This record gives sequence, structure tokens and C-alpha cells, in this order.
Amino acid sequence: MSELQIWLLVLGAAVVAAVVLFNWLQERRFRRQAEAAFQAPSVDPLTPSAALPRETPGRVEPVLREPVFDVVAAPHMPETVEPHLQLDTEQAAGTAPPRVMAPVAPPPTVPAAALAPAPYDELIEYRVRLGGDAVLANVFADAFNSSRALGKAVRWIGLPVGATQWEELQPWRDVHYQQVVVTMQLADRNGAAEPGQLSSLCDLLQKTAQAHGLRIACDDTAEAFERAQAVDHFCVDVDVLIGLNVMARGEGAVNLARIVGEAVGNGMVLGADGVFQLIDSRGEPLYTLCNHDAEPFSEVVQEGQSSQGVTLQFDVPRVPDGLKVFDGMVAFGRKLANEVGGILVDDNLRPLTDTGIEKIRTQLAQIYERMEARGVPSGSRRALRLFA
Repeated sequence: MSELQIWLLVLGAAVVAAVVLFNWLQERRFRRQAEAAFQAPSVDPLTPSAALPRETPGRVEPVLREPVFDVVAAPHMPETVEPHLQLDTEQAAGTAPPRVMAPVAPPPTVPAAALAPAPYDELIEYRVRLGGDAVLANVFADAFNSSRALGKAVRWIGLPVGATQWEELQPWRDVHYQQVVVTMQLADRNGAAEPGQLSSLCDLLQKTAQAHGLRIACDDTAEAFERAQAVDHFCVDVDVLIGLNVMARGEGAVNLARIVGEAVGNGMVLGADGVFQLIDSRGEPLYTLCNHDAEPFSEVVQEGQSSQGVTLQFDVPRVPDGLKVFDGMVAFGRKLANEVGGILVDDNLRPLTDTGIEKIRTQLAQIYERMEARGVPSGSRRALRLFA
């Protein structure tokens, strides 16, 4: 092999090496650009930075991790407002040049630290969060209507663009939202929410998010189902309805006209269902009075009209300051019995003595202690939702 051939081989190898090196550098640069463009955010897009947990030394308590948002489509952008001409009287007359009005600016972005926290009850609710740029309320109309058929109470809460306070979302209103929280109640008097109900809500909102380019995060359904079962077991333990009966003695009957007179005098009001209710300042019943016979009470009662007896009912978990209310119901029951010559008995038709009443009070006190310990005080808003 001649010296010329050797140099040609060396030169060719150098050219090949240069091409390979150039291609490698180009590929590396493009890979970095792609990774920077598609890298997932390091924090939750809808979680204010002030709310992020800080690292603390020592023992670390277990916490629930916030789900990371999945970007299911390109972010939804508000429509661009084109500049328009507005003529005053001089311009209309042709004596002044037309003025070009500036585009309408969107509402200013509110700092994350100024935002009120989303009204989410982590004890009794499953949550789905959505985010976007000026999302009009009506994009949720179909999901809003469909969620009513899921079998559990669903709440829709939205944070309007430029606002700091959350409000109830109503899809027929002309309001733009930057964040939306949809929650499903985990339990009620019909039982715990099923996994299928929880996943159906998430799937329903996933479709909405995909159709309108929204960010979405669904809480973990398995963990929510465990909470639903725990809440339901708790509710079963404390869901008690106490009934006291005023019965006629022997083969006699109680005079309904006198019963009605005493009920009205005690401040009770007659409902559309024919049941008297003692209403508190919130508009919630403390206890009720119903006719023992099938016939409900009416506004007009004949003087001689009678019944086998009447029943006072006390819905334990829905009444605040329950022991005091129970004492008042017992006193009213005794007064009714004395007025009509009857007798106060329990649900088993056994006469209620002071000892029996004190036993009921002790059981009530225990129930209320369990409710307080669980964070569901009797008569609270949370209790009214669970025991609706």
C-alpha cells in the first residue's frame, strides 16, 4: 500500500468520525429541547406554593399524597378579543379621526397565597379537581346533569377567574373559572359509596377535561372507598331514632284536639305531611309529634276526635345539644300524658320511669362523645349531610 493510499484512508476515517460526532451532538441537543418541552411540572398545578409541605427533621407522620395532574389536551385558551372602533359624536360627524380601542384585558391573575382553600371535606368526600384558563361554566353542563344519577350527593365548587373566594358552580351562569372542584359524599343513610360510583365520577370528568383541554386530578378511588366504609360503619353505630309514646290507658283513647292544642302551645308547627315539628333557629326539626293511627294531623281537629296515642320522635345525630333537647321532649311528653289522662311509654310499650329515662340519657351521652371524637358533632353541618 502506497503512502498516498494510507493518507486517503486516514482522511476518510477522520471525515467519518467528524460526521458521527456532529450527528451525536445534534441528537443530544434535540433530546434536551424535547425533554424541556415535555417535562412534567414538579408541583401540583392547582396547589398554591404556600400550601406545599415543608421538610421537618425528626419523625415523619404519614400523609396522603396529592395526585399529580395529567395534561389530557392542550391548555384551553380564551378567545382573542380583536380591537374595535368606537366613534363619539365628533367622529360621527367626521370632524375627528377614529380612535382605536385597546383589546379588553383578561382579569388579573390572583397570587396563589391569596386564594381561599377549596371547600373540600376530606373526612366525608371524594374529590376531583380541574384547572384551565378562563373555563366557561357551561362546558360542565353535561357532566353536571349526569352526576345527579350517580346515587350519591355531588357538589360542584368553582373559583372564578380573578377571584379569591370559591362559589357554587352553576353551569347556566356566564362565569369563567380557573379551578373547579367536584366532590362526592362518601356515605349517607343509604350506605357507603361504591367503587363504581367513585370511578364513574372520575371517568365522567375525564371526558369533559379531554374535550375542553383541562387539567384534571382524581383522588385515589381505593383509598376513598376505604374511607367510605369507615364512615358508614361509624354512622350505623350512632344513627339512633328515639321514640316516646303517649298512649291511652286501658281501652280508652286520647283526645286529639287537646294534643294539638298542647303542640301549638309548645311552639310546634304542622308540616305538609301532617306531622308537628319543633323547629330551631336554623329551620331544622328538634323533635316531631305524629299521630299513632294512620291518619295524620290536620289543621282543623274536631273536639271529639281521638286516637290510640301519639308518638314523639328524636333524631339523635341531627340535633345539637341533644341531651337538653331530649330532656325537653320528655317533659313535653309527660305534660301531654297528664293532659289527656294517658301514659308515657317506650317503643316496647313499657312505662317510662325515671330510671329508664336516665338510662337513655346515658346512652345518648356515649353516642355524642363518639360523634365528637370522630369530628362529627351532633347537629353540625357535617352530621346533617351524613344523616340526611
